[in-house]
Amino acid sequence: MRIEAVAQQFTLTKDTLRYWERIGLLPAIQRDEHGYRNYTPHDLNWVFYIQSLRKAGMTIEKLIEFVQLYRQGSTTVQVRKQLLEDQRTELIQQVATLQKTINYLTYKVDHFADHTLTYEQEKLAYDHFDSRGDS
Repeated sequence: MRIEAVAQQFTLTKDTLRYWERIGLLPAIQRDEHGYRNYTPHDLNWVFYIQSLRKAGMTIEKLIEFVQLYRQGSTTVQVRKQLLEDQRTELIQQVATLQKTINYLTYKVDHFADHTLTYEQEKLAYDHFDSRGDS
């Protein structure tokens, strides 16, 4: 599969795919007789995996570390698992923060009329006084 099709399938730019290959996140992509990249199903699995970890918020540096550990084989399984667990923990914390914000906004929306009415009542009371403070 050529890079244009891969980019479209994964909603990535061709530059992103080239960058991931250049920094070692993707294996060296085989080239056809014209020098065009030809992604195999194995390569596509890597694209999917790297994209998923990026969506999970994993930094490029952590991804590079993870891929390097993966290529070292089964002796690094526990370290790789810990990297994934740490990323999951970070995501769970982000979700909790977002949920707290959503709850606050929901409260504000649900009670918006109450707050507006209070403001209007305060404004009317303020307008009731003349410039000297007399009513």
